[in-house]
Amino acid sequence: MSHNILSISLKPLFFAWLALVVLTLLSLGLGHWFHGAHWLPLLVAAIIWIKGQLIARHFIESHIAHPFIARVLAAFIAFTPLALLLIAFFGRDFARWASL
Repeated sequence: MSHNILSISLKPLFFAWLALVVLTLLSLGLGHWFHGAHWLPLLVAAIIWIKGQLIARHFIESHIAHPFIARVLAAFIAFTPLALLLIAFFGRDFARWASL
């Protein structure tokens, strides 16, 4: 069998899933232990972005997609952590700007 054929091993998917579970539990624990810390939204946004990257690479296979699709997906993944940071640090200003 050729080594150029994509592997159908489930091991990378298992480790990606395990990392997602660990990151989820970590974010829940951090939210419980450090509730109200001014730096917590930065850490949670980073965890959300990492989880999105893991999902895109291992389950959506963005690394083999057309570059345009990969960039659109990367922008989509970045939207939630950026929105979290905007609301966490500029919540009142952002709400005033977003309301009619």
